Amino acid sequence: MVYIIAEPCIDVKDNACVEECPVDCIYEGGRMLYIQPDECIDCAACEPVCPVDAISYEDDTPEEWQEFIAINREFFGDEVTGLGEPGGAAQVGPLEVDHPKVANWD
Repeated sequence: MVYIIAEPCIDVKDNACVEECPVDCIYEGGRMLYIQPDECIDCAACEPVCPVDAISYEDDTPEEWQEFIAINREFFGDEVTGLGEPGGAAQVGPLEVDHPKVANWD
């Protein structure tokens, strides 16, 4: 299991979590941040620094944000960014793309 970023991050992107992540697995999309699930080491460093409480452990994700488990995974797949396991957000830099559900979120 891994940590995920959910709806409260949309249009906020505070980046405090990015600064705390020891493995650089939090990537910046156009409207929100995403955790690369295969790079996340479950250290929990990101969770307490999120000012909008958007980060949760996958098993503890509130019911209303369950769809963000798949959104975080799918963001890195071929249908969205095609990044796969890029090996660090700093190498990739900010992206102007989001998961389709996030891009159309009201």
